[in-house]
Amino acid sequence: MLKNHQTLIGAGQILPFILVTSLFALWGFANDLTNPLVKVFKEVLQISNTQSSLIQVSFYLGYFTMALPAAVYVRRYGYKPGIALGLLLYSFGAFLTYPAAATMNFWFFVVALYVLTFGLAFLETSANPYILSLGPADTATRRLNLAQAFNPMGSLLGMFVAASFVMSQLTLLEKPAAEKAKMMIADPALFQQLQVADLALVSFPYLAVGAITMLMFLVFVASRLPEPADKSADLISVADSIKRLACNEQYREGVLAQAFYVGAQISCWTYIIHYGVDVLGLSGVQSQHYNIVAMVLFLTARFGCLWLMKIHDPAYLLYFFSSLGAALIIGAMMFDSMLGLCCLIGVSGCMSLMFPTIYGLSLSTVGTQTQIASAGMVMAIAGGALMPFLQAVLIDMNPVPDLLHAVQFSFVLPAVCFAVVAWYALRCTYRKKLKLA
Repeated sequence: MLKNHQTLIGAGQILPFILVTSLFALWGFANDLTNPLVKVFKEVLQISNTQSSLIQVSFYLGYFTMALPAAVYVRRYGYKPGIALGLLLYSFGAFLTYPAAATMNFWFFVVALYVLTFGLAFLETSANPYILSLGPADTATRRLNLAQAFNPMGSLLGMFVAASFVMSQLTLLEKPAAEKAKMMIADPALFQQLQVADLALVSFPYLAVGAITMLMFLVFVASRLPEPADKSADLISVADSIKRLACNEQYREGVLAQAFYVGAQISCWTYIIHYGVDVLGLSGVQSQHYNIVAMVLFLTARFGCLWLMKIHDPAYLLYFFSSLGAALIIGAMMFDSMLGLCCLIGVSGCMSLMFPTIYGLSLSTVGTQTQIASAGMVMAIAGGALMPFLQAVLIDMNPVPDLLHAVQFSFVLPAVCFAVVAWYALRCTYRKKLKLA
């Protein structure tokens, strides 16, 4: 049990906290507007699950590609320039979806989202450690959990836009496969027109968020954002920082746990639509509505976990909820009914504290190596590229057709991911006990 009554946000830091926290909703919107597109591209462009999952691969691979350059940039020029450049890249990538839709080129979409996540890598590499610095070290994990609570608000908006203004308006999404195949043969020109119209609907929300991001860029350029005093880090080269972090056991294992967690999160929120459509026979829009329910639970549970962190150790909570998440995933695999879908929705409640808690526990031991350490945690987001891709491969392979539906069986991967997170939480608890002994 913990009893921590220390200040959550430092004196005079409220306005910087509010301004930077607003960014968390921006990348939440992009993440959860993109997740449903895996199913959309599969149906509109008539490609396989494996091919359509490349949307996720490109989206989350952008984090991996740009995280370390972003950290080096932030280390040299500061947090405010890092945020400003991130907003510009985000906007540019969002605007690239327009020519991608106009040319009906799947690979253009892949590139556009890859560039967009260059911007997200800059934002996350800058915003997360900046939030950690805005108050006492003992409340840093709680502070980041509070800021991260605004991420699912953006995610909810992204899901709502995807369901109400994209998926519900698409002509080809709900048409039976046989009807689409017949149309492609009988009137290919008409089918192509419908594809172009559907892809234009897909690009519209990206154009809107690109404009909003440009406005946010102007706001940040005009704002005062004090830089944390961390000059001692400047005396250490990037290579030396990486070497020190590689020798830091809690940080090194944290990067691994974060990669597995993000992989589980993106898999659960991407393939809940496949679960609803392919396992339960729901429509794509209905399935996306259940995804929104999952995100509401995620948001609600995050505020609940903020309260729990006042009385329980974050590592203990991480262990409890990751173990419960693995159990619920097993339930989703075993029950091919609404009970299974409810288990899958319930996983979102368990995931609510994981990203910021792993982040906070990992960076609590890095000293002045904050920017480079943050890059490693952002690079771990690439788990969101690998795990959904592997899950798509499992679905297309359908390895146990007589035992489980392919979509249900594929959730064995998120179950393994949560087991890794639980292992990391136990390791953190063990190290803390050794330190106190």
